[in-house]
Amino acid sequence: MSADPNFGRTIQLFLVDGKPSGLRKVTIHGWTGIVFVSGASAFGKLTNRDEVDRTGVYILSGPDPEETGGTRVYIGSGNSVSARIAQSVLKRDFWETAITVTTSDDDLSKGHAEYLEARLIELAIEAGRVSLDNATNPGAERRRLPEADQANIEQFLANLKIVLPVIGLEMLKPQPAAISEKSKTVEERILNKTTFEIRHKSAVRAYAVEEDGEFVVLEGSEALKDTGYVQQSYSGLKDRLIEGGILTNQDNGKFRFERPYAFNSPSAASAVVLDRNSNGRIEWKVKNSKQTYHEWQHIRIGRKEEAE
Repeated sequence: MSADPNFGRTIQLFLVDGKPSGLRKVTIHGWTGIVFVSGASAFGKLTNRDEVDRTGVYILSGPDPEETGGTRVYIGSGNSVSARIAQSVLKRDFWETAITVTTSDDDLSKGHAEYLEARLIELAIEAGRVSLDNATNPGAERRRLPEADQANIEQFLANLKIVLPVIGLEMLKPQPAAISEKSKTVEERILNKTTFEIRHKSAVRAYAVEEDGEFVVLEGSEALKDTGYVQQSYSGLKDRLIEGGILTNQDNGKFRFERPYAFNSPSAASAVVLDRNSNGRIEWKVKNSKQTYHEWQHIRIGRKEEAE
């Protein structure tokens, strides 16, 4: 029997000064990588760490000033990460979180760090979840490393892909297949997935699938507008979707999803569709049935428990 590729890992999150909002150190058992995370208040402590005065990469992230609700990221590398990141923050006023990536044995060379930097930029562009503040996009293929070194850095990168979401940065997470497989039809992209729908008395219709923890509303779905509800926690997100051309104004007094969009919850999706705060767990129903998302989810949980 083949080994499960999704094996468990032990991630250690150490609060350096004992505060959740302070300097944090993240490691994985058996991995030489060391990741530090800080906000502006702990930035001095970050740059003073001996482990940060080593060759590696760094990431600055914060709200995107040009896109409501978006995230902007800058990725860099240096022989002394502490020196380079201190220079970078002076040039960028969007950042709220600073992340450094070095190693416990200081075995990353300049070539290794530049290759890792290029791959991070490449993967962030592919994922399309953040806006990059980098002026250039150095292709990884131009970072000439021996084949064995490339393999080692790719393995290093695999662990970094696990750590970054844990500390709240999902810039490398691939888009759901319902979004990324653009060459396929909607039917092909959602094949073998349960489809949910909203059937509202206003005749608005919306369709969605759940994939890897995200709730993807499909293109062609509709959304209400100008309902007059004051309680709308996701109005900012809806404005962002309109500005980005994902929601377009239709002659029938509704919006239309021109392309699929991944929401972080069923309730966020239903709030945008219905133009009001709503419980997506009961608003969304399995297509052509009365079964709510909440009921569907509990049935799945019961089946998994029985299988175990």
